[in-house]
Amino acid sequence: MKILMATMGLDIGGAETHIVELSKQLNSQGHDVAIISNGGVYVPEITAAGIRHYNAPMHRRGFREMRRSLSILRGVIRQENPDVVHAHARIPAFLCGLLHRSMGFPFVTTAHWVFNTQGMLRHLTNWGQRTIAVSDDIKAYLIREYGLPAEHISVTINGIDTDKFSPALSGDKVVAEFGLDKDKPILSYVSRMDADRALVARQLIEIAPELDKAIPGIQLLIAGGGNVFDELNALAKQANQKLGRQCITMTGPRTDINEIVAAGQVFVGVSRAALEAMAAGKPVIVAGNEGYHGLFGPEKLTEAQAGNFCCRGLPMSDHATLLADVTTAMNLSPEEKERAGAYGRQVIFDHYSVRRMASDCLAMYEQVRRRKFQVLISGYYGFSNAGDDAILASIQQAIGAASDEVSLTVLSNDPGLTRRQYGLEAIPRFHVTKVFSALRRSDALLSGGGSLLQDTTSTRSLLYYLSVIRCAEGLGKPVMLYANGIGPVRKKNNRRRVKKAVERACVVTLRDHSSAKELTAMGVKRNDLHVTADPVFHLAPASEARSRELLEQAGLTPGTPFVAVSVRDWPGADRFPGELAILCDHLRLKHGLEVLFLLMQPSRDLDTTQKVRQAMKEPSFLLEAPCTPRELMGVLGQAKLCLAMRLHTLIFAARMAVPSMGLVYDPKVESYLQELDLPAAGTVERFDSRAAILRADALMGRYDEVLAALLEKSKALTRAAQENEQLLLNMLEEHHT
Repeated sequence: MKILMATMGLDIGGAETHIVELSKQLNSQGHDVAIISNGGVYVPEITAAGIRHYNAPMHRRGFREMRRSLSILRGVIRQENPDVVHAHARIPAFLCGLLHRSMGFPFVTTAHWVFNTQGMLRHLTNWGQRTIAVSDDIKAYLIREYGLPAEHISVTINGIDTDKFSPALSGDKVVAEFGLDKDKPILSYVSRMDADRALVARQLIEIAPELDKAIPGIQLLIAGGGNVFDELNALAKQANQKLGRQCITMTGPRTDINEIVAAGQVFVGVSRAALEAMAAGKPVIVAGNEGYHGLFGPEKLTEAQAGNFCCRGLPMSDHATLLADVTTAMNLSPEEKERAGAYGRQVIFDHYSVRRMASDCLAMYEQVRRRKFQVLISGYYGFSNAGDDAILASIQQAIGAASDEVSLTVLSNDPGLTRRQYGLEAIPRFHVTKVFSALRRSDALLSGGGSLLQDTTSTRSLLYYLSVIRCAEGLGKPVMLYANGIGPVRKKNNRRRVKKAVERACVVTLRDHSSAKELTAMGVKRNDLHVTADPVFHLAPASEARSRELLEQAGLTPGTPFVAVSVRDWPGADRFPGELAILCDHLRLKHGLEVLFLLMQPSRDLDTTQKVRQAMKEPSFLLEAPCTPRELMGVLGQAKLCLAMRLHTLIFAARMAVPSMGLVYDPKVESYLQELDLPAAGTVERFDSRAAILRADALMGRYDEVLAALLEKSKALTRAAQENEQLLLNMLEEHHT
């Protein structure tokens, strides 16, 4: 891959070292890496490794500097044409985010630390299409403060080069350079000497006289430069003057951190510097501006890893604790120091290899990289309807399994919700300009699944989907009607419109035979109508453990036989809740089935559900916890019987081979029951509890026979659903230029 790293600068710092090591590792694996930054001491090292560097003042957020950086960055991206842009700090990420909107390059960021989110600063942050966090607590921060979807964030590590940081390195070069006495104890410390990073450096300087008493002849080797370096250097000189010797050596900024670490017997520091010292086999006291961890050992591994060795959330460092721990560490026997160092180095081998860091990044690059095919999906998405959400999840899963060269973008009523739920790119379905732009960029339009071509909901709904199809055709894009349920289409003009749309489409797949019959009745003449199956037959349910957990939340003991009931609002059905309540009571009293109500679309289902429950004489249960389609499917899989109005509740049940009875409010429900050879309990507008009870008793009387037939039907429909993706891929290849 061709990768462009964007960061503020390449001077001394943990994030900067992370970027340098990551870039060198990716480069060594054959990837083509370039870096754009304000430059710094690491530029010679990366250029020597064959990594190109471009200068831009991305370390400043002044308007003039940011405008200049934006111009330079745009030019570099055009010149490099990278497969991915990877930004590593707030300003570079913000600038890359601005360009990403217009240039469309794949865009990833890494969160190395937490930011101030007050006021306008929140808006100066862009986390890209995917985000890599260097610790679990930073991932939690990104979710909490910025609302990033958890599935868009991966956690990596600060990968360490264990050859560069090794116990085999002597540190003699640094010892000689600064005139240190190798026969006397040396404590190494590395950090940026900035006001928000140098707390522990200041404390070490301030306790130097007490350290000199506790550990005679101790030498403090403090490396790093920054905005408080001059102040700390002056304090160090004063301390040396009082002690009458060179106790504290302030090196300023260095790139040979491995030599600095090797020169000491014990190391004090935080984050990446601490990990590097562990790789070098040194006992390490983990301490920084955000907290104090102390002398690292096996008992502290979990706590240290939780905050990426940054001490976030731990008590602050203080003089007394630091003095005591440094004294203890320096007074360890040579054997004890060796054991502590060996343990730390093994931790690096086990958890912090630079290869793993590169692998984590490449996995995220793979998620956003440009695919061979760009497909736009049009359907009833972003409305918090479990049935249609299940269709989208199924399409995503099935296409991903069939090919990794198809990138999906969804027209959604709530793009943010769709992005959070599925990690897919989404745009507002009613934003004409954005829809047109997305169609123009795409290679094909996938219209479906579900019952989009019908006028029961409204003619306006039908015209919306037909207009998206017509726009795609006007732009010369092939259209696939994907696993559609057709009809009912009652109005004559609407039937004519649907007929034309179906005849013009490149590929048409239908979820049931009744849809094919409806098209034939409209006069559609084509011999390549493919009857496949609803995409949901691809969808994997949630685990049994999760399904049982949800049942317990609803108040049901797992293993208790129950009927899952799903209803929705529907005009002209005033008698329906009371009549259905009689059926539900009967199922509990005669067949021993507890009654569990499910909400497929809470905003449309809850009111009718409560009416039925209130009319029941027997107790019932309600699963109120927000559920994903996979979770609802998993819960349905635990049921003995399903009683449902909503088509996709019936499809979920069929997918899980649970015998069902339909509550018919729409011809599509009746058609699908015929497809599955399952009975209807009755029509919602004319629901008769007595007739429904007779049908329910008949089903329960031949339950094993119905179950066996449904198992075979479910397997056949699962196989048939796989045809949808192959037809899509064939269409894409045929029209690819």
